[in-house]
Amino acid sequence: MTKDIFLISGMTCASCVVNVENSIKKMESVDNVVVNLTTEKMIVNYDETVLSKNEIISAVQRAGYDAKLFCDDKSDSLEHREKRKIQALKKRLVGSIIFTIPLFYLSMGSMLSMPIPLFLSPEKNIVFFSLVLLLLTIPVVFLNHHFYTNGFRALITLRANMDSLVALATTAAFLYSLYSTVTIYQGYIHSHFYYESVAVILTLVTLGKYLELLSRGKTSQAIKKLLALSAKEATVFEDGKEMKVAVDNVFVGQQVIVKPGESIPLDGIILKGHSTVDESMLTGESLPIEKAQGHKIYAGTMNGKGRLIYQVEKVSKDSFLSQIIKLVEDAQQTKAPIAKIADQVSGVFVPVVIALSFISGFFWFFVFRESFQFSMTVAISVLVIACPCALGLATPTAIMVGTGMAAEKGILFKRGDALELAHQVDTVVFDKTGTITQGKPEVTSLFTYALEKKEVLRYLASFEAMSEHPLAQAVVKEAEKEQLTLLEVDHFESLTGFGIRGRVDSSEFLIGNDTLMLREGIFIEKAQLEFETITSSGQTPIFISKDRQLIGLVGVADKIKKDSKETIRRLQKMGKDIVMLTGDHHQTAQAIAKELNIKTIFSQVLPNEKQDIVMALKEKGKKIAMVGDGINDAPALVTADIGIALGSGTDIAIESADIILVRPNMLDLITLLDISRLTIKTIKENLFWAFIYNVLMIPIAMGIFYGISGLLLDPMLAGLAMSFSSVSVVLNALRLKSRKL
Repeated sequence: MTKDIFLISGMTCASCVVNVENSIKKMESVDNVVVNLTTEKMIVNYDETVLSKNEIISAVQRAGYDAKLFCDDKSDSLEHREKRKIQALKKRLVGSIIFTIPLFYLSMGSMLSMPIPLFLSPEKNIVFFSLVLLLLTIPVVFLNHHFYTNGFRALITLRANMDSLVALATTAAFLYSLYSTVTIYQGYIHSHFYYESVAVILTLVTLGKYLELLSRGKTSQAIKKLLALSAKEATVFEDGKEMKVAVDNVFVGQQVIVKPGESIPLDGIILKGHSTVDESMLTGESLPIEKAQGHKIYAGTMNGKGRLIYQVEKVSKDSFLSQIIKLVEDAQQTKAPIAKIADQVSGVFVPVVIALSFISGFFWFFVFRESFQFSMTVAISVLVIACPCALGLATPTAIMVGTGMAAEKGILFKRGDALELAHQVDTVVFDKTGTITQGKPEVTSLFTYALEKKEVLRYLASFEAMSEHPLAQAVVKEAEKEQLTLLEVDHFESLTGFGIRGRVDSSEFLIGNDTLMLREGIFIEKAQLEFETITSSGQTPIFISKDRQLIGLVGVADKIKKDSKETIRRLQKMGKDIVMLTGDHHQTAQAIAKELNIKTIFSQVLPNEKQDIVMALKEKGKKIAMVGDGINDAPALVTADIGIALGSGTDIAIESADIILVRPNMLDLITLLDISRLTIKTIKENLFWAFIYNVLMIPIAMGIFYGISGLLLDPMLAGLAMSFSSVSVVLNALRLKSRKL
């Protein structure tokens, strides 16, 4: 399957989103399609051998919209598209206002006893008056012609949208007014025109769109802030000379100089120098981090007072900063399950509104015997006030703000739906090593049988040096402290979940847990007392045998992270069930679980068994979040409803996860759940007010209160109310930023 991103232009509301999605879904070989109104992007998963990009673009065009393949460059960025749209909309708005104000003044002046020249007075010169109104209305209609081209094209294809409602309402009003103007020239007197309603509705809808776009621009501030971190130039070091070059022209392997106070332009590894680097803009970590030779530094971070020379490891498009920006954009593009409510409603909403408009006009004219002018007013008001813009904006604006807030705090959502699913989690499953614990264990005990301690440690370290496991590295570091020379190992074999096997000279060695020793028939009874002491104190035991005889037992302790206890306490206070998975011995796991007050533990678990345990918990109806950092956590991370990887973990774990905590700070898990909860609360508020608005306002527009109080909604006020509903939804989403976590 191929995944492509397209830019869609011409969408104005939730029903537009449904129309575009439905036009693509029915195409052969399309696996999935997601359209986002806020980012104007469409992600399509399809078989490229069956369907071409041009066919997808043509399908979008047939639905009444324009599409093009998204190019990941600066000119195609959300920020640049927003700027272009705001500028174009501003010109259209200013032009509309220039013609609408005098039109409105002339139309309403006589009713409000405002001074009007005699030659323009409707009482004295109705013919010239009507002609001036027509001439002032035509430019406003022309400036906003896209409402008609998009709206009627959507109607013809039976995919009515917001533009269809505006187009129908203003066309009906304009044609009725034009008819009145023509009849005046024929000698008939018509005292009322709808020209001012046409112009004011179009201007107010455009004003609402303009304010909405300005507000929506603020929702993507997180990406803008990240983009602003990208340096434009880098100082490269070649042939003993320093020279400034564009960041895009720097290649991997080049040496770059970063002076004090400068932004680091690209990812790399330090060759010379010592400094502190402020990484808060990427990780949220407030304190600067010391950096010296061999340390990695990242694009967008700020150098302190030292001078650094480093070697570039990644070009700008592959940098850690670029990956973060892409993750945030992808998360904002993905549709949360709650958004389907708005899509389902808006799919039938516009046709229902058009039907209600015609029914209302019909009943007032034929059943209640009201004037044609009165019936027209009702029908037009229903069409204008019911535009479902607010429904289309309710979810994506809140998700953009929520994911942006999270990014600023070092929490990255790889999918927008993960933001919603995180809120639903009732069980949090933790890997132990490197997640709950520091992942940097130390040798705390060493017992030997028949051989000297240094000799046992030398054998043990010689084998463990071939492993990347944290426990193995702890043994190697202990040997380095003792300045021991390692031996050459032959026939090395990793026994997943148990340990390792190999030979030194002619002797066979087995190194691993007690299960391995028992499986291989190695007697460990003489180490039973030491084994119980090690495991009861939370240390991990490692046995070593030579030629099938036990020669040593090592205890390795991995300290609990400072923030693990507080994180688990707060999760339990939130009502979450806590589960700990570990490959360690049961007694070791029990000791750590007791300290952290974790009731459910699974010990001596193999990597594939972690996945099975998560699956078993899901089958019980639990909503699972799996938190891990290692390669062996990847299957479980994928299987869980939500996979959460610590940024300090392996690339495979990060790739498998749905959410990444950039900082190795467990308390960020609490922040993540709080952001999820507040975002979903905001989405529900938005959807509630968008629905309530239509439920309350449509009956008013239909004239339900006219018989009781004489209240009839003017089409101009309907246009104002519709615009306000869209802006209010966006402003409510922006309130997220001010909420305390």
